[in-house]
Amino acid sequence: MAAEIVNPPSGTDTSDSPDGDYFDPAFALHRGGKMAVQATVPVNDRDDLSLAYTPGVAKVCTAIAEQPELVHDYTWKSQVVAVVTDGSAVLGLGDIGPEASLPVMEGKAILFKQFGGVDAVPVALDCREVDEIVETVVRLAPSFGGVNLEDISAPRCFEIERKLQERLDIPIFHDDQHGTAVVTLAALRNATKLSGRSLGELRAVISGAGAAGAAIAKILVEAGIGDVVVADRKGIVSADREDLTDAKRELAELTNRAGRTGSLESALAGADVFIGVSGGTVPERAVATMAEGAFIFAMANPNPEIHPDVAHKYAAVVATGRSDYPNQINNVLAFPGIFAGALQVRASRITEGMKLAAAEALADVVAAELSPECVIPSPFDERVAPAITRAVAAAARAEGVARR
Repeated sequence: MAAEIVNPPSGTDTSDSPDGDYFDPAFALHRGGKMAVQATVPVNDRDDLSLAYTPGVAKVCTAIAEQPELVHDYTWKSQVVAVVTDGSAVLGLGDIGPEASLPVMEGKAILFKQFGGVDAVPVALDCREVDEIVETVVRLAPSFGGVNLEDISAPRCFEIERKLQERLDIPIFHDDQHGTAVVTLAALRNATKLSGRSLGELRAVISGAGAAGAAIAKILVEAGIGDVVVADRKGIVSADREDLTDAKRELAELTNRAGRTGSLESALAGADVFIGVSGGTVPERAVATMAEGAFIFAMANPNPEIHPDVAHKYAAVVATGRSDYPNQINNVLAFPGIFAGALQVRASRITEGMKLAAAEALADVVAAELSPECVIPSPFDERVAPAITRAVAAAARAEGVARR
């Protein structure tokens, strides 16, 4: 499809465009949206119509009314996820509202289908209060087998996820938290294998105490990291700070076993791992103080906290959030397979054990190909989603949350 002529963003140089017009292929691709509903059964004649709709459908409805569990066998419920947002923390765009978030939610939905074979429906909500969002999703839940919370700002996202999981018996998964955490852990596992060390020997520093930073810290603790320090804009998240939110206070209790205080830069001295999920820039002088053979995962997009050229001077393994560098930490590696596995066994929730199993399975995909430039698979590696699906389904059964 040819690129479309659109009004350029403010400040765009159109001097090289004919008549000052601005061509952008992204608008051409998005025109009309990126997804559609497609029937899985024919409706070509009277007989087809009578089976797909009335009167045939009445038999199925009656059976489900008598045995509610049959809804999973005779509707799409067990194969479809709601991708729910309020548009308050969209990608690198921030609070742009529900309508402007829809292109991203559509994109998420097609990634579910492309990489995990899972149908997904974008649901952009025009409400902001935690309880409003929770009530709305609870009322929508009968139509879905799971809920992927997306691009909802912290700290509300933590409370929304917790309250929804308390009220619903389907998987609730905030991908900005847990998807990032699973992929980060997988890459770190493989980096340690290359170095001959174990997670228990490492001290990690996380820049960013929002949704992703908190989830990464928690999964690293679950996985047995030696120690992990989290820093926000005001420095290390430590128990002695009086300005912490409830979420950060919980984080302080879980992390920083050595009781460090001070700045992010001071925490980096002697650290084995840097994980960036905050934006901003880390000075090279601070990077230079890290331990020999360090791992640097600078994942801010489009500008990593530590530029790869700088990171490679000091680190044995470098990862970013960008697709134009090796070792891209990309959520798409995790969420399609995690939901596919959870839906396959009709799990009531996604447990910590299921996330750890997903990370291990993801790491194992490239076990035979490990190198400093390959500690994590490509999003287009067709082995990824099936491996995670199997691991998550098995973990759900082992943890007693599977219902088939």
